[in-house]
Amino acid sequence: MHARSRLTGLLGGSFNPAHGGHRRISLFAAEALGLDAVWWLVSPGNPLKPKAGMAPLAARLRSANQ
Repeated sequence: MHARSRLTGLLGGSFNPAHGGHRRISLFAAEALGLDAVWWLVSPGNPLKPKAGMAPLAARLRSANQ
C-alpha cells in the first residue's frame, strides 16, 4: 500500500502587500483542487509593474508570512 503524495499548489505574485484576497484565492484553490498546502512565491520584481511604489522584497516577504 502506498501513502498518498502531498498535493501542493503554487501562487506567485508581487504580494505588494499580501492581503486577504491572496488568502481567499489560496483557500479556494486548496478546497477546489484538494490541495494539502498552497505556497506563496513572492517575486523579487515584476517587469509588468512599475518599480515606483513597490515595497522592498523583505517587507513583502514579511507580509506574506503573517
